[in-house]
Amino acid sequence: MDHRLSNGICYIPPKGDFITFENAEAYIAKGIEWKLFTERSVKKELVYKSNGYQAKVKLVGYEEYGGSTQTIVVEFEGGSLGCIHPAYLKEMQSASFGKDSFIEEATPAIDSHAEQAEVKSDKKPKSRAKKEPAQPKLVLPEDKVHFTATVKEFTAKMNHFTGEEDEVILLEHVKIEGEQELEIGDAWCSYSKTLKKLELAEGDSLEFDGKIVDKKFDKAIRYKINNPSKLKKQQHPN
Repeated sequence: MDHRLSNGICYIPPKGDFITFENAEAYIAKGIEWKLFTERSVKKELVYKSNGYQAKVKLVGYEEYGGSTQTIVVEFEGGSLGCIHPAYLKEMQSASFGKDSFIEEATPAIDSHAEQAEVKSDKKPKSRAKKEPAQPKLVLPEDKVHFTATVKEFTAKMNHFTGEEDEVILLEHVKIEGEQELEIGDAWCSYSKTLKKLELAEGDSLEFDGKIVDKKFDKAIRYKINNPSKLKKQQHPN
């Protein structure tokens, strides 16, 4: 049977019973695990795109098979339920989805949920076909130095020691000032109580002392700022 909404959007209904979220905490934990949102920006609705159309959906649960593989169950505005792989739903949230998405538009019509879960490994990102050259490793100062930087984003990073998400700040235009002047680029640091007192916003310019270490946030952000102090901010213009 062809499952389509009135606007032509394809979807795959769940095969039977599925796991629902016990409470808001379980919902948030899964959303963060699937990288659909962060603890600071929990989303109640997401966008589902197919065949040139899009619709708003809510996360209502998930199916689990093969030990750990999961398929999200979403509810459309009319009440219809559909299944989708977490990585594919994450791709749908991008404004460029459909132009350089690594999963083709026909994916929602896949009959087997197991096949849908393997799509990510079978399809390579078109926009990432060319491997970017590795950035040369910087020679970092061992002592505290003076920095300028701009707040890029508030997000979270899994702490594998506690099993919980830690709040962090991503910084851009990071530069060591003074005698050891050095362009760092992007870096990250923990969103500490000291930083929270500044009531920072994305785009704020910062000036502070701190120590920089080679500790990755992800493949793109290699360096971390530890123990920032003597903080000053200049709020971005409206």
